[in-house]
Amino acid sequence: MDSLAQGESGLPLQPVYDGRALSHFDADTKLGAPGRFPFTRGVYPSMYTGRPWTMRQYAGFGTAKESNERYHELVSAGTGGLSVAFDLPTQMGYDSDEPIARGEVGKVGVAIDSIEDMRTLFQGLPLGKVSTSMTINAPASTLLLLYQLVAAEQGVTGDQLTGTIQNDVLKEYIARGTYIFPPKQSLRLISDVFAYCHRELPRWNTISISGYHMAEAGASPVQEVAFTLANAKEYVRTAIAAGLDVDDFAPRLSFFFVARTTLLEEIAKFRAARRIWARIMRDEFKAKSPKSQMLRFHTQTAGVQLTAQQPEVNLVRVALQGLGAVLGGTQSLHTNSYDEAIALPTQKAARLALRTQQVIAYETDVTKTVDPSAGSYVMESMTDGVEAAALELIQAVEDRGGAVAAIEQNFQKSEIEKSAYRIALEIDTEERTVVGVDKYVIGQEEPYEPLRVDPQIESDQCERLAALRRDRDDNAVGRALETLRAAARGTDNVLPPMREALRQRATVGEVSHALRDVWGVYAPRSVF
Repeated sequence: MDSLAQGESGLPLQPVYDGRALSHFDADTKLGAPGRFPFTRGVYPSMYTGRPWTMRQYAGFGTAKESNERYHELVSAGTGGLSVAFDLPTQMGYDSDEPIARGEVGKVGVAIDSIEDMRTLFQGLPLGKVSTSMTINAPASTLLLLYQLVAAEQGVTGDQLTGTIQNDVLKEYIARGTYIFPPKQSLRLISDVFAYCHRELPRWNTISISGYHMAEAGASPVQEVAFTLANAKEYVRTAIAAGLDVDDFAPRLSFFFVARTTLLEEIAKFRAARRIWARIMRDEFKAKSPKSQMLRFHTQTAGVQLTAQQPEVNLVRVALQGLGAVLGGTQSLHTNSYDEAIALPTQKAARLALRTQQVIAYETDVTKTVDPSAGSYVMESMTDGVEAAALELIQAVEDRGGAVAAIEQNFQKSEIEKSAYRIALEIDTEERTVVGVDKYVIGQEEPYEPLRVDPQIESDQCERLAALRRDRDDNAVGRALETLRAAARGTDNVLPPMREALRQRATVGEVSHALRDVWGVYAPRSVF
């Protein structure tokens, strides 16, 4: 007899599922009604039968002006939310004219150095009506405050603003590396953001706890869920320890997951994650509000599964991945452009990516009923399997002292690397089929002209920074930065003095350096 097939997480997949698979299944306990604990079937009673998910498109490249033009195109095409990509220097809290930024300005996202860049980025866009997601972590508080300041110039108050900052630094230590400060200080900054937004921006999602980047680094679906929720527990503990009430901040927590081409396991993953989080919040953290128990999440299709070979095939992959996210109950979705494995998306490719979501929403029938896969032998069995395996891995993190302690022991990173190696080996040995790469290849690829970033962008950005420094009141900036340092040395919330420094036209790098002066920087412990 042939061995059983396995899913992405190594869990067995039966060739046939029947009633015996659910012989002990209690639908009332495991499912409940849509919009009710444990939220397996979705966080809202009507889900997409009322209105579709928010259709976001992740964009940002080169200068703020170029990115602004792309945002206007996306809004005109019907996108309901913006999602901002920042360049690497901005993500690391450096200005474009610093030596360490050389060669990276505007390359993987937009360069934002000051309030003037943020003003240009959102010029003419209705910030009181669009929802904006910003993929920024270590300096997330800085970019959020710049957004608030620019919105105020448009006459939009804090209670009108909706959107999300990623603000998830723990996964940076695990998978991406765009951290600045040591974990303890990073967690303090995040809890300050929670408290500030509770007062000033009550509709803003203060963190998007991300499994996406861990998945892109090679994490399996089970690892993605487990390590994401373990990080989330660390954030909740930090906020509670800082004196915040769980039901004051938990409703604004949001999550960010990947959608792979393995449709069934991905749907099961999303459903299991909701159920696990609901029980963690109710039973461990004693959250009373149903909104505190809901796992609301954004999804992005899997960039790591896109291929540079036969890039048009990525249109099919993205459509399947997007469908999985919708069947899994996502609250917002970004569909990757087919050419992203080669370069930044062209305008046509970005439009096609958005059209993919619109076809799923308006031309299929998957939005006509809530959680269409509920009660399926295979789906409920797989959901239970992902849940059990993820809970076991969450406990392994807890046994090591929680997410930060496990990070310092290199646990999550090591487990993800093992998973990534297994996937790479399966591709190399042709045990795993990647269409157009190890099977169904063509002799010669069709020519493709990618979108390229003009190297002149860096010198222009540096000139704008020089002009800003000439024109501003340096004494006012210096005083504001010293007030920020004083808050960082003490226990006051650092966001109000940070906002004043930015209003005085301090740069993103200057604000980050002021905090580096007090908190230092993180140097990972060698595992050798």
